[in-house]
Amino acid sequence: MSNRERKFAAVVLAGERPGGSPFSRELGLSASVLVDVAGKTSLRRVIETLDACGSVGEGVLCGPDQAVFEKEPEIGDILSGTSFQWIPPRPGPSASALAGIEKLKRFPVLLTAGDHALLTPAIVEDFCARAAELDVDVVFGIAPYPRVRAAFPESKRTVLRFSDGSYCGTNLFAILTREGMAGPAFWTRLEADRKHPWKMARKIGFGLLLRFFLGRLTLDSVLESLSRAMGCRVGCVIIENPRVAVDVDSVADRDLAVRILNDAV
Repeated sequence: MSNRERKFAAVVLAGERPGGSPFSRELGLSASVLVDVAGKTSLRRVIETLDACGSVGEGVLCGPDQAVFEKEPEIGDILSGTSFQWIPPRPGPSASALAGIEKLKRFPVLLTAGDHALLTPAIVEDFCARAAELDVDVVFGIAPYPRVRAAFPESKRTVLRFSDGSYCGTNLFAILTREGMAGPAFWTRLEADRKHPWKMARKIGFGLLLRFFLGRLTLDSVLESLSRAMGCRVGCVIIENPRVAVDVDSVADRDLAVRILNDAV
């Protein structure tokens, strides 16, 4: 059966850094994914969106940690009646992603985050359909930065600048094959070296980094370089809807998400 004919399993990442994120501490939350966004927690919005998608079957919620899961009955309530089950997070998002994939034991897998409160079924269905058509192992979702900037000029977003265009990340990924697990495994190794930038640079390639920072790389050349570095085939899906670039990990982003959702009513 081809990827086009299979439902995606889903992994939702909801881990917290030790001691909580600055965002969760600022709002007095046990976990940042429990922030209220226009009447529903971010996590509830993400799980309800995925559960409503015909292209998504069973899923795993990886995080928050055991203490938060036991303290916050809403998490169990959110998962109740869905195909999602909770597992404890691992140190770092990539290791958590791998743990979720191993728990599901099937492909393809959709990866997203519990703070992605503006996801819609239409966005997810489109991403999954287009990702499944690619002859690759790992797929990144990206959004054109000009569209994001035009829609939300007051919002500060991280921008990936290539010689043929600028994009924002979307916190949407697909692991289409078992070989694609080399992708999050590679990022796990990078995360382990986060306090040693030169070690990270060696793994990625000094030449690649230099050309990227000088704006001399095309998007296709970056995908080819990442494929070599990760040891699997890497592709991308360009998502035109600018709201896919907004996650809720700050008060400013929460306020923006509330405005977007209220304006859509």
